[in-house]
Amino acid sequence: MKVVILAGGFGTRISEESHLRPKPMIEIGGMPILWHIMKIYSNYGYNDFVICCGYKSHIIKEYFSNYYLHGSDVTFNFGKSNKMTVHSNFSEPWKVTLVDTGLNTMTGGRIKRIQKYINDSTFMLTYGDGVSDVDISELVKFHKTHGKTVTMTAISIEQKFGVLDINKDNVINSFSEKNDNCGSMINGGFMVLNTKIFDYIDGDATVFEKAPLETVAKLGELMAYRHKGFWKCMDTQRDKQQLEALWESGDAPWKKW
Repeated sequence: MKVVILAGGFGTRISEESHLRPKPMIEIGGMPILWHIMKIYSNYGYNDFVICCGYKSHIIKEYFSNYYLHGSDVTFNFGKSNKMTVHSNFSEPWKVTLVDTGLNTMTGGRIKRIQKYINDSTFMLTYGDGVSDVDISELVKFHKTHGKTVTMTAISIEQKFGVLDINKDNVINSFSEKNDNCGSMINGGFMVLNTKIFDYIDGDATVFEKAPLETVAKLGELMAYRHKGFWKCMDTQRDKQQLEALWESGDAPWKKW
C-alpha cells in the first residue's frame, strides 16, 4: 500500500524557516520532519511513498537524490581516475516518488494529481508536518473492517483544525473545517482511503478538507480511528521548538524505530 504525503504548501505560519525551504524539510534533530513521518510508516512495513511537492520542490528532490550518500562513508579520488568509492552505507528500504503537484494547487488538487501513481484500491495519506505514535497497523486493520471510503485518525486536542462529529459506531457524521469548539475531536491526518475518493475531487482548486471530506461525511463514508496517544503538528516556530525538545530528551513519543 502506498503512502501519500502532502508536502507542497507554503508554510506561511512558520515563515522564519519556510522562506528558505519547504515546511516538510524543516529539521527536528537534524533530520527533516518529512523523514520522521516516513520513518513512522516504515516502522510498520510501509515503504512505498508518493510525495506531493509544490513550493521549493527542488529542495525535496535534491535531498532524496543525495540520500544514499548522506548515510555513506565515501572517498573521492580527484586524480586520474576521478573516482568515488563508497565504503559503507545505510539506506532506507524506501521507494520514493516525488510529484510536482503545482505551486498554488490546493490539497485536494494535489491528491488528484497523484492518482495515476496509485495502483491499489487503497492508499494512505497524511500531511507533511505532523508526527504521532499512532499504530499504523491497527489503523489499516480498522479501515479494512468497515469498508468505507475514508478512515481518518481523530485526535482530541484544544486547537483549531477540522472538527469531527463522531457517533458511537465511529461513523463521522459531519466534517467542519477550523471550528472554534475547544476539546472537540479533530483531523489528525494519518488517513486510509479507498480510491473512490478521487471521484469527489474536481481539480486543482479543490480543498480536500472542504467539499470532498464534507461530502463523504454526509454519505456516511467517513470513519474515525480514535487515537488517544501523542500527536503534534509543526505549525509554528514554537511547535518546532517543542518537537526539538522532545527529540533531544531522548524520549520522542513518535520514535518507535
